[in-house]
Amino acid sequence: MNRPTFIVYVDDAEHALPLLASLASSFQSGNPRWLLVACAPRITHRASKWASHRTRENWRNQWADKLFAQLTPCLQGPHSQAQADVTALLARQPLPDLLTELQQTYGAVQVVDARRPKREAPPPAPTQRWVPSGLMTGMGSLLAWMLGESMA
Repeated sequence: MNRPTFIVYVDDAEHALPLLASLASSFQSGNPRWLLVACAPRITHRASKWASHRTRENWRNQWADKLFAQLTPCLQGPHSQAQADVTALLARQPLPDLLTELQQTYGAVQVVDARRPKREAPPPAPTQRWVPSGLMTGMGSLLAWMLGESMA
């Protein structure tokens, strides 16, 4: 019997925890294989200029270890008899390339994107056409009336 394999992309434990808890509770009897893929936040260009490659890699590894420490107990579940198979990976390449490699290694997989959604730009304010105010309309009418009286 093939056990289900899930690839879970995560970048924030607080956001992913409720989703992973519900998934883990629904698949406890099937003893699934979990591949947690940490997607580290980008380091800004300014910060990367001053930090060495080794320092950035160490920071990514520490960040991923902290994330995995928060999420792994949720997937292993205290109620299951068998220990769940959780593999932690840090994405060091584009996700489509990593997905292809994991599919070749593990066969059929289901992908769960539990990353925090990026903030969307606020919708543009509706453009309003310029409408003259009552004061402007009244002054224009008065001016037209005065010109009409002076011409007569």
